[in-house]
Amino acid sequence: MGSGLFGGLVMLALGGVDALLFGGSLTVYGVLFLPVCLLVALWVRPGDLLSAPVVVPIAFAVGLLPVAGGADRLGARLMGLVTALATQAGWLYAGTFLTAATVLVRGVRRATARRRTAHTARGPRPSRRAS
Repeated sequence: MGSGLFGGLVMLALGGVDALLFGGSLTVYGVLFLPVCLLVALWVRPGDLLSAPVVVPIAFAVGLLPVAGGADRLGARLMGLVTALATQAGWLYAGTFLTAATVLVRGVRRATARRRTAHTARGPRPSRRAS
């Protein structure tokens, strides 16, 4: 939950900054999304590694709220959000892939370290002689 909240709040803040400084540039928003994905993948607890690739697309959508075009009406805002999600799918896929790859590397390193400590704790195996 912590990494999801972190990602959502950071993307919402970056979406607001993008809307204020860059007029809601979706390219700027997509570029800012990639480091957030990396931070989420590095910050998530080892026991929750599999949640990170699920959390970042949600954070992407939350952050699009201030950036997506549309009038003040709910329907227009929703249509702007759906359009922005459709047109910016490349950034979404790239960020999700970056997160998944980082999580995979962390998981493999964690499993290797666990296997190494288990092997060290057992000690060397006695040799078997052929009789």
